[in-house]
Parts: sequence; structure tokens; C-alpha cells
Amino acid sequence: MSKNETTQENSKDVFSVCQENADKIFNGIKQSVPQYHQSITNVQQEYLQAFENTVDSSITLQKEFAKKAGIATSIPEATLKVVRDTAEEYAKAASLQNQIVLATIDATQQNIKTFNDNAKSFADLNKNILQSWFSAFTNKNN
Repeated sequence: MSKNETTQENSKDVFSVCQENADKIFNGIKQSVPQYHQSITNVQQEYLQAFENTVDSSITLQKEFAKKAGIATSIPEATLKVVRDTAEEYAKAASLQNQIVLATIDATQQNIKTFNDNAKSFADLNKNILQSWFSAFTNKNN
């Protein structure tokens, strides 16, 4: 280790050490976010496929059972209309819910961005106030 490296290590203050460690932590998190996103997407797709397969298998099994058992499966037109209308309304409600959730996520993201922008401005304002205080006290001492 060179003398310059030793001097740099010894001259680190608590703030530079904190900053260095915070940078390491946030860089690690930033690298893992895409992996989490992909994993969650994969799990959602697998769950949806499994649920769809379960429903399809159940319908097929019940249809085959009813056919072999000689059970009548025809339903009145009014019942058919209710079932179709209910499914259509459910699909509309699910679509609306998805739109609301996506809008909420977008609004939340925008609010976080605004907070982040304001936090930077607030920090700059505090820095300017601090500099003003120090310059006021420094001038009086001279």
C-alpha cells in the first residue's frame, strides 16, 4: 500500500464512510430490482397459467362425467344470458380495476419523484442557510 493510499484511508471522516457504504447498499439494490421484476412477472404468469389449466381441466372433467352419466346439461336461454352478462360485467370491472391500479401506481411514482425533487431543493436551501450563518459569524469574528 502506498503512502498516498494510507493517507487517504486515514483521512476518511465519518461522512465519507457513511456515503461510501450508502452508495454500496443502493447500488446493490439497484442491481436487484430488474431481477425482482422479472421473477415477479414469471410467478404471475405461472400462477395465471396454472389457474387457467385447473379451470379448463375441471370443466372438461365435469363435462365428461355429465355425458357418461347421462345428465342433461342444457340450460334455459335466460340463465345463459345471466351467466354471459355476469362474465362480461366481471371482465369490465376487472379492466376498470386494472386501470385504477395502474393510475394509482403512476400517481405514486410521480409523487415520489416530486418528493425527491423537493428533497434536493430543501437540502440546497438548508445548505445556503448554513453557509449564510457561517459567513455571518465568521465576519463578526474578524
